[in-house]
Amino acid sequence: MKEFGQQALDTAMARGASYADVRVIDIRQRYLSTKNGQVAQARDSESMGLGIRVIADGAWGFAATDDLRRESVDQVAARAVEIARASAFAKKRDVRLAPESKVVDHWVAPCRIDPFTVPVSTCLELMLKVDAELRAVAGVTLAETSMDFRRLDQLFLSSPGSEIRQLKTQTGAGLVATSFAGNEIQRRSYPNSFGGQYQTRGYELVEELDLVAHARPAAEEAVALHRAEQCPKGVTDVILGGSQVGLQIHESIGHPIELDRVLGDEANFAGMSFLTLDKLNRLQYASEIVNVVADATLQHGPGLGTFAYDDEGVPAQSTPIIQHGRFVGYLTSRESAAAIGQPRSNGTMRAESWNRIPLIRMTNVSLLPGQGSLDDLIAATDDGIYMETNRSWSIDDRRYNFQFGTEIGWEIKRGKKTRMLKNPSYGGITTEFWNSCDAICGPEHWVLWGTPNCGKGQPMQTMGTGHGAAPARFRQVQVGVAYN
Repeated sequence: MKEFGQQALDTAMARGASYADVRVIDIRQRYLSTKNGQVAQARDSESMGLGIRVIADGAWGFAATDDLRRESVDQVAARAVEIARASAFAKKRDVRLAPESKVVDHWVAPCRIDPFTVPVSTCLELMLKVDAELRAVAGVTLAETSMDFRRLDQLFLSSPGSEIRQLKTQTGAGLVATSFAGNEIQRRSYPNSFGGQYQTRGYELVEELDLVAHARPAAEEAVALHRAEQCPKGVTDVILGGSQVGLQIHESIGHPIELDRVLGDEANFAGMSFLTLDKLNRLQYASEIVNVVADATLQHGPGLGTFAYDDEGVPAQSTPIIQHGRFVGYLTSRESAAAIGQPRSNGTMRAESWNRIPLIRMTNVSLLPGQGSLDDLIAATDDGIYMETNRSWSIDDRRYNFQFGTEIGWEIKRGKKTRMLKNPSYGGITTEFWNSCDAICGPEHWVLWGTPNCGKGQPMQTMGTGHGAAPARFRQVQVGVAYN
């Protein structure tokens, strides 16, 4: 790896680059899924290549290759410099980078059981057992399970002399029970929708999820939803389950704090942001009990946004985003930090693979826990709805107006969960919604959820992010029916 990367650096600097960094990455992925008692997918892939980013004539250039022969590495480095020089004709200003120290380090993320040492047959045997439990419930018409393993071995080299090797393993698993009846579809997922739970860990995560034990209850709820009442329309208090709070953070806090969106340097796929620079340290984003951090450090937990260094060689950090409801921080790169006069990047530049340029991405953007149990919170709610597990989301391209649907809801009357509700949804305006938050459950309910499918950029890059969250209550929210 080092030989390829150093050759690319040397060529770029010899061709006139004023700065260059190289990422050499070896990625292995295994994805397994079952559907109604059959193996649906079983694929194993590996990709290795090199991406080089340079500054020449005050502009960026990027090029990549999976051909690691000497002549090809020289060609791709030279091409990156050519692209930078061509880009310089259209630049508005010279690229300036916030300073960063030279780093030489080697980091391996904790992984107790390497998932790639677990036989595929063992994984499929477990998944088919889960599948059988789902289909044992009358009324389940589609049973699905999945496991997703990913290992990234990355070497980062830069012209100032940084040399950083990182190895991390990511694991995801989950199940879905879907019930068709008449013209209605209901579903229940465990432990979360859209693939389940994902973390930077090994196969031990699969073991801890205990999918078999949770299969039948999920299936029974999917079927029972057909008999449930529709979610009433109106304004009421809402308690969101932890994973739904995680998605709410992702869409209405995580994306708008990406500074490249704020500066107008990135608007692809998910738009820009309402968090203009004049709002920093001034906007009351949320109620005083709301505290949010962007934390990539291992101390925060094994999230999909956990690492030792970002793709600019900047160390992982914990950055306050919202303190006692006040908006206090963006996600930054070396370039964007310099653009707004900050002395240092907070280390959020990441790329999907060796053939993609790094972008500002969420790390683990988490709501810090409050106190008390979910039972206590429900008991303290006179009238409202408890909603759990995301089913759909919609938010405008400034991340301000939103509507979310969940898989299931329960009516709360005089402090008790009563009837099950189907097709619940809620909507609002980002700052009004977060300012209505008046209770957050304690650390015993706090989970660092993984979102593996966050899209950004053009061509789109799909990255994993983490969101620590506990159930929370929001007052006087507009609720309704997401599906008929």
